[in-house]
Amino acid sequence: MFDFKITHNQKNKKYRTGIFSTPHGNIETPVFMPVGTKASVKTLSPDDLKKIDAQIILSNTYHLFLRPGEAVIKKMGGLHKWMNWDRPILTDSGGFQVFSLGEEKGFTKNKEFKTQVKITEEGVKFKSFIDGQTHFLTPEKVIQIEHDLGADIIMAFDECASAKKTKKYYEQSMQRTHRWLERCKKEHEKLSKKNKLPQALFGIVQGGFFKDLRIKSAKFVNAQNLPGNAIGGLSVGESREKMHEMIETVVPHLDDNRPRYLMGVGTPEDLFECVERGIDMFDCVHPTRMARHGSFWDFSGRHSIKKSEYKLDANPLQKNCECYTCKNFSRSYLRHLIFENEILGLSLMTIHNLHFLLELMREIRNAIKKNKFESFKKTFLKKFQKKSNE
Repeated sequence: MFDFKITHNQKNKKYRTGIFSTPHGNIETPVFMPVGTKASVKTLSPDDLKKIDAQIILSNTYHLFLRPGEAVIKKMGGLHKWMNWDRPILTDSGGFQVFSLGEEKGFTKNKEFKTQVKITEEGVKFKSFIDGQTHFLTPEKVIQIEHDLGADIIMAFDECASAKKTKKYYEQSMQRTHRWLERCKKEHEKLSKKNKLPQALFGIVQGGFFKDLRIKSAKFVNAQNLPGNAIGGLSVGESREKMHEMIETVVPHLDDNRPRYLMGVGTPEDLFECVERGIDMFDCVHPTRMARHGSFWDFSGRHSIKKSEYKLDANPLQKNCECYTCKNFSRSYLRHLIFENEILGLSLMTIHNLHFLLELMREIRNAIKKNKFESFKKTFLKKFQKKSNE
């Protein structure tokens, strides 16, 4: 069911196009996945997403576990039926959120509390940032939740360690993540015997910014022979050069015949650089979050619609763009909506930003098929990096 077929590649090059089959449809790679953390891509309907041809979207296990709870979603027929989305879905395990929210503050009944996290071999104990309630997640529990949610692709539970940790901690964390992966795989195989629809479990490579740890992790994760492999713990504040270095370290140790998913990455520059280094799948909240702050992309870079120069600008966000926003509204009107914090403005900006990235991915796939990827990359980035008024 979860076959990955490479449809085009070049000798001595890492980049390629492919098709990854799932129960809810085929995914053409390289692919960008819009993020619908809480079972919704913010401000967009499923129809909006289909009109910009989103092939797959991502939701988050941690947030859906806290509210409304996986039991609710299972009772309502699973994520696909509940969201009215009949295309593929990927659920992150929530590992990143458990640890990244570990120092956050929450409020309940006007009382402030910290969402401390305690990690043991068995799992992770933490307080919900919503109401302060204590929860304990194990690898087995995470897989049970993801099976109840019913996504096509599910991620193993891992620890995304802080960049402030020592190499010794990273190694211990990586080894624990590997043991958790084995437990995730065992639980997944047990539950899969009862499932009507199959689900693909991906393992996650960790190891921080240490090449030797990344290689060990890549070899271990790859040896599990899962339908796909992911790279986690990058795009967390490091330089682009360091991220590229880690990708180049990891990719040679991941099977070419399985999709490679780089978690949390999704700017135009990063898409080009990481596709070139052999990445097939991406996700990031950046385009939707950026839109809600009034920023947009065009071929010359990133811009803020709040700039005074757009007050009387009758042009669309991007010339010749075929998205609904650009075909119907001016920069002047969009600027007004954003200043007034109108929901329509947030939606229209989001439509454009996601359309921009998804169209870029289509153009990247076409360039690879025509053996013109490198020239396309050079031409695009030269224009894109030339100007930015933010």
